[in-house]
Amino acid sequence: MKRFGSRIVGAVLVLCGAVSIAYAEPAETMASAVGLDTLWVLVTAFLVFFMQAGFGMVEAGFIRAKNVCNILTKNFLDFCMASLGFFIFGYAIMFGMGNGFMGFKGWFLMGAQSGSSVPLYAFWLFQAAFCGAAATIVAGGMAERMKFPAYLIYSFLISAFIYPVVGHWIWGGGWLAGKGFSDFAGSTVVHTVGGVAALIGTIILKPRTGKYNEDGSPNVIAGHSIPLASLGVFILWFGWFGFNPGSTLSVGNGDLIARVAINTNLAAAMGGIMAMFTVWKMFGKPDLSMAMNGALAGLVAITAPCAFVEPWAAILIGGIGGVLVIFGVVVLEKLHIDDPVGAVPVHCMNGIWGTLSIGFFGQKALGLANDGLFYGGGLTQLGIQALGVGTVVLFILVSMGVIFKLIDATVGLRVSREEELKGLDIGEHGMESYAGFQIFTTQ
Repeated sequence: MKRFGSRIVGAVLVLCGAVSIAYAEPAETMASAVGLDTLWVLVTAFLVFFMQAGFGMVEAGFIRAKNVCNILTKNFLDFCMASLGFFIFGYAIMFGMGNGFMGFKGWFLMGAQSGSSVPLYAFWLFQAAFCGAAATIVAGGMAERMKFPAYLIYSFLISAFIYPVVGHWIWGGGWLAGKGFSDFAGSTVVHTVGGVAALIGTIILKPRTGKYNEDGSPNVIAGHSIPLASLGVFILWFGWFGFNPGSTLSVGNGDLIARVAINTNLAAAMGGIMAMFTVWKMFGKPDLSMAMNGALAGLVAITAPCAFVEPWAAILIGGIGGVLVIFGVVVLEKLHIDDPVGAVPVHCMNGIWGTLSIGFFGQKALGLANDGLFYGGGLTQLGIQALGVGTVVLFILVSMGVIFKLIDATVGLRVSREEELKGLDIGEHGMESYAGFQIFTTQ
């Protein structure tokens, strides 16, 4: 009898152990999944951060040697200012509880909530890297004549207040998100914001000395290092594999990550090819600088639709972006808008194009709210995309126009003509990028 009782007790204990394991396994699996997602988000955030080096190299290569230290200092301080501004104010505005326009909770991350399944700090770092990318776009468009203190003020303000408002509209549950507007990884949120800010900034700043003749014809002011610019483009292309695939914020859907990655690569490749052939046809030479900007244009254009389109559509979107960037450069030249590195055609024009392309090629089967025009969805999604990107363009033009005008009226926006001719490296920083080389010019 005792033996029989001990067997019953043993069976009950085994059963209880099995039940406890059954309940423990899902919890452990969930913790493991969150750990993997966190690792994925952090690694891709590191890749996006590394894009700052890419922006720095591209912009340094496309400008004159006498201003390289200045542009690299601006790129370096951009991420510093963005990190602090986004920590103190930006995250709360972008992802905090509020209304359709902006959030109001989570200043200094106190009481803030993560916008995904990963821990708050991991999500914040990923979003801060995006914020820094948006801010640094303007450095290229306003290069070689903008005061350094003025740039620091701009960089903090756009990171802390302007970029987060647009981010809240689209990614923070704001009014555009409620209408079904889609921007998977930031053609509008990051690139259109930075590109339009560069546009209004360079218009207010006016062209570089010597860029245009008295009859209005433009002069070519060549960059000092194509090798540096090439290195920068490769770094940016590499970093974009964190920028777009990382925006999945999870490793749970391998098909989605793979589709985003292949679309990103194909769009960049076709953008570079189409830009090269276009400039070759128009001007007689396959210009490497234009081809590289074409690849960047393809990357910008595919950033919004990368999750919602098939690879063949990504090729088409990137190819159109490559052509668009060449015509964009030509149009800016005719309008006397001096953009030394092509920030406006690459980021503004192709940010808009990439956002609108969702309305043509996007698919409901791939997670979009409505099918695009070419999949029988009519103009519904295209109309939503046009409303969203149009509103963002208008908001940035007005807000950044006011900010640049206020900066100009207080600390001043542009360096003196003498300082511009000597170079901002000496005038602003008292140092040279290439010590021992005579690089001063009078043009």
